[in-house]
Amino acid sequence: MTRRLERAQKVATRAGIDTLVITPGADLRYLTGYAALPLERLTCLILPASGDPVLVVPALEKPAAVASGIGFEIATWDETDDPFDLAARLVGTAATIGVDDHMWVSRAFALKNALPAANQVLAGPVVQELRIRKDQAEVDALREAGTAIDRVHRQVAQWLRPGRTEREVGADIARAIIDEGHETVDFVIVGSGPNGASPHHELSDRVIEAGDPVVVDIGGTMPSGYCSDSTRNYLAGGQAPAEYEKAYAVLAEAQAAQRAYARPGVTAESIDRVGRDIIAAAGYGEKFVHRTGHGIGQETHEEPYIVEGSKLVLEEGMAFSIEPGIYLEGLYGARIEDIVVCTTDGIECFNNTPRELFRVDA
Repeated sequence: MTRRLERAQKVATRAGIDTLVITPGADLRYLTGYAALPLERLTCLILPASGDPVLVVPALEKPAAVASGIGFEIATWDETDDPFDLAARLVGTAATIGVDDHMWVSRAFALKNALPAANQVLAGPVVQELRIRKDQAEVDALREAGTAIDRVHRQVAQWLRPGRTEREVGADIARAIIDEGHETVDFVIVGSGPNGASPHHELSDRVIEAGDPVVVDIGGTMPSGYCSDSTRNYLAGGQAPAEYEKAYAVLAEAQAAQRAYARPGVTAESIDRVGRDIIAAAGYGEKFVHRTGHGIGQETHEEPYIVEGSKLVLEEGMAFSIEPGIYLEGLYGARIEDIVVCTTDGIECFNNTPRELFRVDA
């Protein structure tokens, strides 16, 4: 049994959970290494707090599970079988079952019907307790992902120019994300001019104009299963509006202050506050409309969240984004984003392309 499974059993025991039931997604991949497809046929890990794990898979998926390196029992079911009956028999008399946070509602209901006497709780806190602290192999994987997405950002200037649409630029970026080593493209945001004021704008057929500030936020998943995410800002030729230049200088100061402050021993909310206070003091407080950051690993967004109200004290191995933004509706926006990890006494930054506004020659 892998060390991660053993650690999950210990955390489940402390939480009063008798058995974990984990369906395809980042939690299953983290615990077993199996990146199972989220099909309509049930696949799930049955992990008792004390005892041996079993992976339930449709018979036709067993070869894929074996190929992934599963080193424990695999229980299969055929097309005419009831997989939830099989899962219930394997769970047995467990009084409290932890179901993963991303389990489909239809499956949660079916599991409840198969085990009506069992109390169902969320397994998320158990797995998050493990995933929130990255080990050295995970840190190395995130560093590799950060370096790969940096290579993409270094190429953006050759595609981003007046006369092209956001969608055309985004298509070039998406190809580069794959070419630079990612397995999948998770998102491509190219927010030009007023579209940059929408933090999750993504792509449109808007034609980029000279003098447009452009927000480029991109990320993907590497073959390791670990994600990249980085935002930089570009000027598509011409001259940026004076107000934008002023706001960008404030944003750069805030993000730099947050990076300088972040380290083990501080709370998540205090990092948010450091940048937010700078932005507010410059008159843009209401224009910073989202949290400072999110954790990252086998999901782009996971714990810890860098947001007001989070009293979580950061520890070595916690990885997250630092990405304050300023958004002036109808005009333009800007966001500077780096992925960092807490070291013994500070942070390591995985994104190291220039954070200044990149001025593209028209």
